[in-house]
Amino acid sequence: MTGNAYETGRLNLPFVGHSTFAKQPVCLDWDRIDAEVAILGVPFDMGTQYRSGARFGPRAIREASTLFSFGHGGAYDFEDDVTYLPIDQVRIVDLGDADIVHTDTLRSHANTEAAVRKILESGALPVILGGDHSITAPCLAAYSEQPPLHVIHFDAHLDFVDERHGVRYGHGNPLRRASEMGWVTGMTQMGIRNVSSSNRDDYDDARKAGSEILSVRDVRRLGAEGTLARIPAGLRYYVTIDIDGFDPSIAPGTGTPSHGGFLYYEVLEILQGLAGKGEVVGLDLVEVAPDYDPTGITSFLAAQLLMNVLGFVFHERSRKGAAS
Repeated sequence: MTGNAYETGRLNLPFVGHSTFAKQPVCLDWDRIDAEVAILGVPFDMGTQYRSGARFGPRAIREASTLFSFGHGGAYDFEDDVTYLPIDQVRIVDLGDADIVHTDTLRSHANTEAAVRKILESGALPVILGGDHSITAPCLAAYSEQPPLHVIHFDAHLDFVDERHGVRYGHGNPLRRASEMGWVTGMTQMGIRNVSSSNRDDYDDARKAGSEILSVRDVRRLGAEGTLARIPAGLRYYVTIDIDGFDPSIAPGTGTPSHGGFLYYEVLEILQGLAGKGEVVGLDLVEVAPDYDPTGITSFLAAQLLMNVLGFVFHERSRKGAAS
């Protein structure tokens, strides 16, 4: 929708119409993805160890994202003096959801991996709406034919459990599984705090695998610039954001809340700097469980964060393209 169409066409307010991500077009033929960004929902929460409900995260994030669909030809940020996501340059399509087979974790993960591979084949940026954090492992598995990448991880929990009682693909395992993938060359894990699902050996193993582990207090001491300095530059980054990395005062809608978490701008400023430090090649946001948040602020936080990160990523791509 151009600026002129916004003034003269249908008003198309956020609360009317279908709840696709930011009210962007649907693409259900995954062999014909023609966009810069492809949104995929993965409504899977059979990997949860405590409270389920993240299977409804993709719907909730999509509905919340309609707030940011007013159609001004882009999103103008007066602080940066930049119009992000200009509609004539950044096309976003919503692919719907990966096929989840209830009680069959491995098949559901295989379907998720296949869907992400379709996005990568098209050349679009995969943006994945979870679902619990176990979905990150199949998402990363889809990059096996791609150049190496570095995982940027925001979370209250380390998620580096190897195997307990035969469980290898739950939401406590995805970063351990990622470390076993030859195309994952390192990890920066931020927000890790307090009592967690991982024991001391898991932390030792994560560091041996090349992980930099920073607590919320570490990040606050370092500040955004100091934190970014700890992330290797010039790499391809896959970003995985567990909503419980944020403090439950602003993100109560999650199955495993942990007090002492990040506030909005702490994460946003790191992600804005990351977009200029290398190339963001994938993004997932997981563990939104809307039933635990009657206000809906968790879903709005997730949607707003994703919209802003996409703006930063494509602004940097445009800037670097103009400079080359």
